[in-house]
Amino acid sequence: MTKKIFLTPIKILGLIFIVLGLRWMLVDEPWMLDKVANEERLNMTFEKLFSEEINDTLPGYLKQIYRFFGLWVSTIGLFIISFSKEKFIENKAFAKNLLICIGTMVFSAQLLAYVYIPSSPFVYLGWGSIILFLVSFLNYRKLS
Repeated sequence: MTKKIFLTPIKILGLIFIVLGLRWMLVDEPWMLDKVANEERLNMTFEKLFSEEINDTLPGYLKQIYRFFGLWVSTIGLFIISFSKEKFIENKAFAKNLLICIGTMVFSAQLLAYVYIPSSPFVYLGWGSIILFLVSFLNYRKLS
């Protein structure tokens, strides 16, 4: 039972990363997914930003950047799900390394979100990710 409680939050995190990555890859204007926080960070609206002639190619560039970002996030999710199997965590050292990697990722992402885009709804998703991580972390100690 402890293994399930350890692995389930990690698998959910992996699934969240896959879905987020796919959204950034498939949405036509992915920068609009977080419009308010992005415009706040830019200190201008996207309409104004894109209206300048020099920025005509900016939407295509942003789309390219978000597509790669989405690919990386989805791939991380796939790695997490791939390595969150009972067979792998039988080796407690492996489970520890998995937790170190995931913990570093969710805590540093939350810190960056607070520094750069504090009004983003992704901050709430970050807190949810931290809670899921902590459930796994607390159950790590109970693994045999």
